[in-house]
Amino acid sequence: MRQILLGCYLPAALTASCAIPSGPVVPATLAVAPEQKLLLFASARGVQIYECLADKNDATRYAWSFSAPEAALFDEKGNNIGRHYAGPSWESNDGSKVVGVVVARDEGPNANAIPWLLLNAKSTSGTGVFSGTKSIQRINTSGGKAPAEGCDASRAGIMIRIPYTATYRFYGSVSR
Repeated sequence: MRQILLGCYLPAALTASCAIPSGPVVPATLAVAPEQKLLLFASARGVQIYECLADKNDATRYAWSFSAPEAALFDEKGNNIGRHYAGPSWESNDGSKVVGVVVARDEGPNANAIPWLLLNAKSTSGTGVFSGTKSIQRINTSGGKAPAEGCDASRAGIMIRIPYTATYRFYGSVSR
């Protein structure tokens, strides 16, 4: 069963505007707690970084192993509002930051894209847009998947950068 999750957007100044962003159908397994509200959504453009590594259980087999994301974050007007990097971490231009931990995943509608995710905030810092984040959804993914082939002993240690885009939705409590 799929459901649509909607909420009010809070711009960088943290003043509520109830312009409800149109959203995709999000799997129920990626739903946030009902008391959480949409604080911010951001489009990401960047890369997923993979490294060719030997299998831990069979050193004769090699596979692309996810290393880190590296992406710029943009608001609905196309303004750069921050960045996404290893942790996984999201850092706003206002200095606030959230580090997440994956709690659920869905393969999403595009078999050629990285999965959709639900993450919980492991930690936050700063006093800006990410400071009240409790949950993060990664949806609308395109690209970013590791290649199915091309990783063997001759490429061990090689890192590749695969372009991707996604939408990140940041949820938390809104105090008014």
